[in-house]
Amino acid sequence: MSPMITVTNLTKRYGDVLAVDNVSFQAPPGSVTGFLGPNGAGKSTTMRCAVELTPATSGEVTILGQRYRDLPNPAARVGILLDASAQHAGRTGREVLTLGAMTLGAPKARVDEVLQLVGLTPKEAKARVGTYSLGMRQRLGIGHALLGNPEVLILDEPANGLDPHGIHWMRGLLRGFADAGGTVLLSSHLLHEVQLIADRIVMIGRGRIVADGTVDELIADHGNLEDMFLERTATTSREGFAA
Repeated sequence: MSPMITVTNLTKRYGDVLAVDNVSFQAPPGSVTGFLGPNGAGKSTTMRCAVELTPATSGEVTILGQRYRDLPNPAARVGILLDASAQHAGRTGREVLTLGAMTLGAPKARVDEVLQLVGLTPKEAKARVGTYSLGMRQRLGIGHALLGNPEVLILDEPANGLDPHGIHWMRGLLRGFADAGGTVLLSSHLLHEVQLIADRIVMIGRGRIVADGTVDELIADHGNLEDMFLERTATTSREGFAA
């Protein structure tokens, strides 16, 4: 099965700061890949490089066999959530999704489908995003990522702000997406949360990959994942430090 996301020797420098250091990994279809690391490890930078919001210093990322920019209507094929707080505070949730659907060429009916899918009520959909809790913004952001019926989801810390019910809902949603053949790459700094949903785990510490494999493989090789995570992400060194 060909990987849907392939990161190859990706490096990103900000002046003297080496944020991502020769990172390589793959995310296969039909699975959830957890991109795990402490805050500042390089997760967000890697994801931003993947969708070309941040230019890489060297290396490359391909999604569905191509660079993101070369995909036809890339936002419809790759659903992205990098910052739930970036949504326009003055628009309603419905307006945010309606504008997104127009941009992607998705049918208007898809807006109602997505609102129901992410659990935003008609009353909440009519409210302005500026009144939303972080958890509601996360639901709206995940909904926006799903508008185009994508094949790939790239989600940066999607559980932030969700209550336990919301986290349980998100797990089920992403598990269903992967089981239907989709590819999910999600980042988190919480091992427990990743371990409950991910088929594979890619650990990054100070800009470098420190572990990569299925959950079962990593447990078989290293035993306690928490001890390994704390040890490897604490001791891996590089020049500088960045998010």
